[in-house]
Formats: sequence, structure tokens, C-alpha cells
Amino acid sequence: MREVVIIDGIRSAVGKRNGSLRNTRPDDLAGAVIKSLVEKTGLNPTLVDDVILGCVSQIGEQTGDIARVAALISGLPITVPGTTIDRQCGSSQQAVHFAAQAISSGDMDIVIAGGVESMSRIPIGSSYQGVKPSEQLTKQYEIIHQGLSAERIAEKYQFTRAQLDEYAYHSQEKALLAQAENRFKNEIMPLELVDDSGATFNFDQDEGPRKGTSIEKLGGLKPSFKENGIIHAGNASQISDGAGALLIMSGEKARELGLKPRFKIITRVVIGSDPTLMLTGPIAATEKALHKSGLTLADMDVFEVNEAFASVPLAWLKETGANANKLNPNGGAIALGHPLGASGARLLLTMMSELDRTEGRYGLQTMCEGMGMANATIIEKIF
Repeated sequence: MREVVIIDGIRSAVGKRNGSLRNTRPDDLAGAVIKSLVEKTGLNPTLVDDVILGCVSQIGEQTGDIARVAALISGLPITVPGTTIDRQCGSSQQAVHFAAQAISSGDMDIVIAGGVESMSRIPIGSSYQGVKPSEQLTKQYEIIHQGLSAERIAEKYQFTRAQLDEYAYHSQEKALLAQAENRFKNEIMPLELVDDSGATFNFDQDEGPRKGTSIEKLGGLKPSFKENGIIHAGNASQISDGAGALLIMSGEKARELGLKPRFKIITRVVIGSDPTLMLTGPIAATEKALHKSGLTLADMDVFEVNEAFASVPLAWLKETGANANKLNPNGGAIALGHPLGASGARLLLTMMSELDRTEGRYGLQTMCEGMGMANATIIEKIF
């Protein structure tokens, strides 16, 4: 099996719902990211074997194989194909996995992988259009809203609202500090946008982090999914817009082209988990990834666990016993936002930036996914 490396990656800043990216089509946004990635790496675009993008709500401006559409918009040659995948919230992480698998097997040499989601222009759930789950499914499993799954996880692990709110508060504080120290600068592509008045502005900073967040303010928010529940807008991931992409190739091809890779992808796994609790998959995915790699939790320098709801990373911490100081050191989706199809790419890029900043060696990324699944990826920094 061939060595798989990440040359580099780039993403848009994450826009809040109906924020700066509200007037930007998702296919145009993904195209801009792909174009910027090619320019950043200096790659000859004719060498790209495929473009694989994740996208959850594949309807409207996100339909028609948005990966192929975005590749064409970006200016890639018409000979470069594209395919769009849906692994729910882990879609762009799975896109990276599929790219790595194609390269490792020898089927491809160079792939652009990532994802996109505009939740302002294509609201979450749009692709369902009132369709209910199959009776053949609901006969076997209790299918509930993810917010209720998050509530049940909190009940299972006996988390209090105070614990969830404290976690959410620290996510905001970490993200604000990361912004103040320009930790995201090298991963974000500045975009020149036009506001409603016709004036242009530069969009280059994630809009999600909320200055002035406090435990007291979080404590005053009403539960979102259950009467007397403890999950609310402040301790759940934000609805967001964004796109990201990474240039992935074989180590052999990188050496041939004279490109210096930043990281190796050394382990990738995906698992299925309880479709009712739904969000506990990262626990088993982490265990499987560590077993497959022969590494331990102690070997990891950074963990990126998607903050779908505060109860998810807290349950992961409790089950794994991982060092909490290594978890989402720059904040997570509670603060930075969660553009569904793009979040896997965002987490990976942020983890790469943090490993560079701290000179760490290994990073583990994992993401809970709809209907009970989870991906996990381990990368190694190339010094």
C-alpha cells in the first residue's frame, strides 16, 4: 500500500447563518476554494485525478453533483471529474478517506478532497421535503432527532446543564483566543464579498465565536429539544456556511513533483453505532483507529472531536480518558460553527494548523454522524 500525504489545504472562513456568506452560492464557494488550493500549492491542475466533496443537503444549489460543478467553476480542466458524497456530518472527512484509499491502492495519484455546505441558502433538512422514515426502519429502531439523542447521552452519563454550559463557554473562549493570536490565518482563504448595499468587504474570519459569552448568559437560554431539557442553542453546534479542500497525493508523486507534504494520513476508519443515541460513534471509532495504528491516546498531541452538542465530546472524554487539554484546543463547532458537509475538512485543517503551531506529531480527528456512524482519522506531521 502506498504512502498517502497531505500537501496542503485551505478553507473559507465559516459564516454564521444568514451572515456574510448568505449571498454566496455554495457551488461558487466550493469552486473558489478549489481554485485557491491549486494556486496555493502551485499544482499543475491537469494532474488532478478526481475531486471528491462532501455535502449533506444535496438539493437546489447543492444538487447536480456539486463536486463536478465546483471543479468546473474553479477552472480545472474538463478532464478532471468530480463526485459528491454524503456521510452526514462526516461527509468531508469521508471524502478525505476515499481520496486516501484511491491513492493508497494505486488507482489514483492526486485527489482534491473536501466539502461544502450553505445552511443559509439550503436549510438543514431541505432534502427530506416532508418524507418520513421508512416503517421498516422504525419497526427496528427508535429514530429520534439528534437533539434528543444529545439529551439522552447527557442523561446516560449524568451530565448536568452546568457541565454542558461550562464546556460551551470554554469552547467560545478558546476560539476567541485562537482568533486573537491569528492561529487560523494560514488555513483560511480571504474572500472579497459584496454586502446588500453593494459595498465590497474582505471575509477572512470565522463569524461564530461570541464575545461576551458567559456562564450566566448560557444559563438563561431555553432548552431547544425537550421541555426541562439541558441542550440549547448555546451548548450545541451553530448552523453555518463554509467550504474547505485538501490536496492529497501519494508520497511518490509528491517527490516526483518536488512538492513538500505537511502530513501523512496513517489511519482511517469508519464505524456504525446505535442509531438512536446516534452521536456516541466517536468513542468506538477512536478505539478502532488507535488499535489499527498501533498508537495510544498518550501518543496523540491533538484531538479534534466535533462539538455537535456539548454532551458528545464530554461523553467521549469520559469513555476514553483522554487528556482534556488536548481536546479542541482552538474551540469547536459550538464556537466556530458546523457547516455540515464542510466540517470534516475544517476540523482536519485546524488540527494540522495546531500540530504545526505546537510542533506536535500525531493528531486524531473523529466526527459523530446521522443515523449512528463515525469516522476517525490519524495524521502524522512530516518534520
